[in-house]
Amino acid sequence: MSRKMTREVSGDTSRERRLAEAFVEMADSVTEDFEVVEFLQSLAVRCVELLGVSAVGVLLADSQDELKLVAASGEHAWVLDLFALQQEEGPSLDCYRSGTAYTNIALTGLEANTAWPQFAAQAKEAGYTMTQVLPLRQGDQAVGTLNLFQARPQVMGPDEIALAQALADVATIAILQRRSLEQSETERGQLQEALVSRIAIEQAKGVLAERWKCTVDEAFAALRRHARANRLRLADCARQVVAGEFDTEGIRRG
Repeated sequence: MSRKMTREVSGDTSRERRLAEAFVEMADSVTEDFEVVEFLQSLAVRCVELLGVSAVGVLLADSQDELKLVAASGEHAWVLDLFALQQEEGPSLDCYRSGTAYTNIALTGLEANTAWPQFAAQAKEAGYTMTQVLPLRQGDQAVGTLNLFQARPQVMGPDEIALAQALADVATIAILQRRSLEQSETERGQLQEALVSRIAIEQAKGVLAERWKCTVDEAFAALRRHARANRLRLADCARQVVAGEFDTEGIRRG
């Protein structure tokens, strides 16, 4: 076997292993008391690893049917702003409303600049050249979208698109499994709880980053690590940090 072929086989095996690990991790996360934000945060990070994209975000619809960012692979302000913009304009909004995937959208192309001029301009300014948006949808129930951004102008093939949609479908099933199809108000309430949790986490990241003089990514990583090590809900930890009920230096050392 040639050296090149050995590298290719090794790369394929590694990706298959990471893919298996991702689905096992997500299956393990879906328990009776699983936390939606934590689950979707892990999903976003796994999407970056498996699909080779630059940034991933998950948007869910709130009780007013407006898309809100719930989880992102990175916590940089300009990335979060880009996801937030899609509450008003962007392929995520159109994807959520239509239930149709928007794939291989060139942010420098005519389609993006005509349909979503503000979004396309801001995405290019952030350094992205292409985007993919997959619906979080099962049957006639739409709950949000999975958003992928690429810095390199590389077209994503059918297999990668299928994998991205499979990950989106897993997320959808995980969210819907805790609901009753007949209890729409309860469904929206669960999503609203996830959105409130996201706000608490954002506040805690800000508190820790300012206190430790570090980046919000570093603050979030430490908070998440502490929650996992102590089997605590991430949102509960965040609320306690904001309320001043935690030894934050203890979190950092952990």
